[in-house]
Amino acid sequence: MSTIGRLSVSVAFVCLLALGASTEAADISGTWEFEVDIADQQGTPSFTFEQDGEKLTGTYNGQFGEAELKGTIKGKKLEWSFELQPGAKAVYKGELDGEKMKGTCDYAGQADGTWTAEKKEEE
Repeated sequence: MSTIGRLSVSVAFVCLLALGASTEAADISGTWEFEVDIADQQGTPSFTFEQDGEKLTGTYNGQFGEAELKGTIKGKKLEWSFELQPGAKAVYKGELDGEKMKGTCDYAGQADGTWTAEKKEEE
């Protein structure tokens, strides 16, 4: 194999390793403080996440009271939901960036918006 061929194989191998490492789910366990903007109204709920691999569970605490959440994290991509009332769910989707995350939310198809969040420092 030529030097160029070996170099191409080496570069491809390094790229595959890097892609494999980036798909591993980050751990977001803990409490996160959110700033949500929906239809020009702002809210500041908190979410407490528990993580088992790619599976998320936890609690929403905000304007709609308290509710259990379920979702997933795949690499840096997040998605979870909780019931606002029977048959009506809020769905959050976003991306993790270190100790911060951001994304979009849909409240039962009635309103949608954007959000940002920071991990709360443990006391």
